[in-house]
Amino acid sequence: MREVSLPDVRRLLVVKPSSLGDIVHALPVIPLLRARFPQAEISWLVKEQWAGILERVEGIDRIWRVKDRWTGWLAMMQRLRSHRFDLVIDLQGLLRSGVLAWRTGCPVRIGFESAREGSPWFYSHRVPVPDPDIHAVDRYLSVAKYVGCVVPDRVRVPFVFQPEDEATVRARLSQAGLGPRSRWAAMNVSARWPTKRWPRGSFVEVANRLIQEGWDGVIVIGGEEDRAEAESVVQAVRGHAANLAGEIPLRLLPALLREAGCLVTNDSGPMHVAAAVGTPVVALFGPTSEVRTGPYGLGHHVCSITLPCRPCFSRTCRHTVHLECLTRITPAEVARQVDRVTSGSAVSLTS
Repeated sequence: MREVSLPDVRRLLVVKPSSLGDIVHALPVIPLLRARFPQAEISWLVKEQWAGILERVEGIDRIWRVKDRWTGWLAMMQRLRSHRFDLVIDLQGLLRSGVLAWRTGCPVRIGFESAREGSPWFYSHRVPVPDPDIHAVDRYLSVAKYVGCVVPDRVRVPFVFQPEDEATVRARLSQAGLGPRSRWAAMNVSARWPTKRWPRGSFVEVANRLIQEGWDGVIVIGGEEDRAEAESVVQAVRGHAANLAGEIPLRLLPALLREAGCLVTNDSGPMHVAAAVGTPVVALFGPTSEVRTGPYGLGHHVCSITLPCRPCFSRTCRHTVHLECLTRITPAEVARQVDRVTSGSAVSLTS
C-alpha cells in the first residue's frame, strides 16, 4: 500500500464519534500521528456521551463534542468548516461521518475503501482493507501507515493517569470495602446487544468461585442504565461484592480498571479499556468475532464455542437453541481462565 503525499499538515481532524470500544481501538493512532505531524493541532470529533474517555488521552489537542441528532451534526459541520483543516481522517465510515468530512471543506479526506453507507464517495483518498478478518486496531493502524506514520511492533493507548483520578478511584474502592492491597475482580455483566449477554447467573457463579478461591471481592461496573442488572448480580453473590455501575465517570474508567486484578466481561467497551491499561481480560463472545474485536494484546482469553452460525453479528438469535453460543460457556471454564490469565502471564498491547 502506497503512502499518500500530504501538504503541510497544521490542523488534523480524526472523526470517530462512537462507540466506546471502537474509540479505544482507534486511540493507538494518536501517538503515531503526533510523531508524524509534531506541529499539528490534533482534533477528535466524538459524540458527547463518549467524550469523557478522550479527556484522559495524551496527544489530543481539541475534542469536538457532537450531539447525536441531525441538528447537532449540521451545526458541527458549520463549525468545522471554519476551522480549515488540512487533513481529515474518517475512522467511522458511515454516511454521516463521510458527509461531515466532506463538509469541512478539507481537500484531503481519508477513509476506508470498504466503508459503509456510501461514505467512500465523500473521501479524496481511500485506504484498502484486503482482509475483513483483521483486528479493528490493525485496521485503524493501516490508515496511520497510509499517511506515513511509522507503526512499531508494539503500539500503545496513550491514557494519562491523573493523581486526582487515582485518588478518587481508591477512595471509592475503599468505600466499597477494598483497600489498596485488595485483590479484586471487575465484572461487566451488560452489553448493548441482548445477544452479547452471558446469563447473569453464570456471572454470579464465577464471582462465588473467585471469592472461594481467595479473591477479596468483586466490583460490578457499567453505565447508569446497567445499574439494576448489576445490582441483581451483586445481591446474589455469596461474599464481598459491590455495584459501581453508573458511579464511575467515563474519564475515570481507565484508572479504575488499572486497579483490578482482572475483568470478566461480555463483548463491550470496558473490555477494550481494560486490555488497553494492561489488566487481564476474560471475555465471553457469542455472536461477534474475537478475531475482529477481541481484547487486543497478550495475556487475555476469549471464551467462545464453535457453531455453524457463529459469528452471526446479529442482535436477534435465530438459532434453534437460543443463545447456545453463550449458554454453553460454563462458569467453571471462565473461572479456570481467570486463574490462568492472572497467574503471571505477561499482558501488553501489541499487534
